[in-house]
Amino acid sequence: MKIDEINNGIVLDHIKAGNSMKIYKYLDLDKLNCTVAIIRNVKSTKMGKKDIIKIDSLIEINLDVLGYIDPGITVNIITNGVITDKHNLELPVMLKNVLHCKNPRCITSVEPQLDSIFVLADRENRIYRCDYCEAESN
Repeated sequence: MKIDEINNGIVLDHIKAGNSMKIYKYLDLDKLNCTVAIIRNVKSTKMGKKDIIKIDSLIEINLDVLGYIDPGITVNIITNGVITDKHNLELPVMLKNVLHCKNPRCITSVEPQLDSIFVLADRENRIYRCDYCEAESN
């Protein structure tokens, strides 16, 4: 299998095997007008298996979404065929308009124009709580 090099774009590496399609959906990569390669179940000495996503364009990426889905992801920015920037992610302290509160009595249920804000309550167990009603995310 041959996956071309990226001259200017983004490589999402060290994705936990199986998470690439979730990332594809959350980042709306299907709406891009450039090449996007998803490579699943790649052998990795560090992880056993991993996924990789290559985006053949320099686009804005929501690092909070990536950190929420898989905090082990490495984001490589490629310019003129060379890695010019690298981000190692972690769980974000706050998520804005990523999760939506399931509590029917939450203010966000009756005021949909409000930003949906969730705050990290327990890093070890990856628990986020709604900033308005403190309901736990599912």
